[in-house]
Amino acid sequence: MKFDTLVLGAGIVGVSTALHLQKQGRAVALIDHKTPGIETSFGNAGLIQREGVYPYAFPRDAASLMRYARNTALDVRYHANAMTSAAPFLAKYWYHSEAKRHAAIARAYSTLIAHCVSEHRSLASEANGTQFLRSSGWIKVFRTAAFQDQEIRAVERWQREYGVGFEVLDQPRLQQVEPDLDHSLLGGLRYIDADSVSDPKGLLDAYLSYFQKLGGRLLKGDASTLKGDWTVTTEEGDVSAASVVVALGPWSKNLTDRLGYRLPLGVKRGYHMHYAAGDNRKLTHPVLDAENGYMLAPMDRGIRLTTGAEIARPNAPKTPVQLDAVEPIARTLMPLGQRLDAEPWMGRRPCTPDMMPVIGPASRHKGMWFAFGHAHHGLTLGPVTGRLIAEMMTGKATLVDARPFRVERFE
Repeated sequence: MKFDTLVLGAGIVGVSTALHLQKQGRAVALIDHKTPGIETSFGNAGLIQREGVYPYAFPRDAASLMRYARNTALDVRYHANAMTSAAPFLAKYWYHSEAKRHAAIARAYSTLIAHCVSEHRSLASEANGTQFLRSSGWIKVFRTAAFQDQEIRAVERWQREYGVGFEVLDQPRLQQVEPDLDHSLLGGLRYIDADSVSDPKGLLDAYLSYFQKLGGRLLKGDASTLKGDWTVTTEEGDVSAASVVVALGPWSKNLTDRLGYRLPLGVKRGYHMHYAAGDNRKLTHPVLDAENGYMLAPMDRGIRLTTGAEIARPNAPKTPVQLDAVEPIARTLMPLGQRLDAEPWMGRRPCTPDMMPVIGPASRHKGMWFAFGHAHHGLTLGPVTGRLIAEMMTGKATLVDARPFRVERFE
């Protein structure tokens, strides 16, 4: 079977890319060895983060570094046996997180973020998936005055620089917006321009169905069988195309290493668990307890508790110690009922040391394109990335300047 383009990886980035290419008139085969959207695209907190103009940086102050080094922090844990291999990536991550470098990264990164909500809404409307989107934003809650002041100063700067919208919630206003949260909280900060998603897998499936409705093909196959003439073996036989897009998330490095690229792609693992709402309580916004390193997000399945980051070997067994550590704290933030999942879910976030995704043509292989490395913002930036790749591949004017995201910055 012959196509114009093969897209490898059926997470939110791959599905969005395949859909945008199909909309541009390309004949596209979307290939994955698993059910689409059951990895990182399934397990996130469901945020489309219009406020996320500054990607998550590595801490540089001595107090934070010492706290993380003890490996008891709630928001970040690590496996000791993974630190030797992770050290080069973490050192580069630390370097790029310096304030001036981080600000320069934000100037490029914010161009993608500026379109994240509008691009999702556009695709969701076309794909009959708007029922999964909520336009009420999300909330960060505060337990201490010092942390509250720090976060408000930061968002005021984001507003001046990038027009980020927000609402400061004092204690009465927070109780009005979310009456079932802990009444001892000092207040909160609502990011009013962000959207959230009630079922990330449901939204991805809506995009996937639209892709297929337009004539796109979903095939089960193994990206590791890719050969230089852009042929991949699938359950329905070999498929080939003049171009290929690598959108394999954290597994992209397996393929790019084999092709001679030495990209500094790291992985942050994370966990989630769903709970019933206790005592007929209700949560209407995703709520981040940043001081304790977890988020509660209302989902169609229940209330999803998501953890921070775990540094481990990608295929190491699950160690959901962060989930177990924050669950009792989350139960004080809001009454939670029984666990609804048989076991904690675990996913892997593909990260670059400069906190920006790799989007654009491969530097050494004609017809190959890269779309991976979105870290915590894969759901946020899936449709933006898909549109950008499709515009570049079809020679159209691009929504934003794609040069900062090209792979050459690592070569």
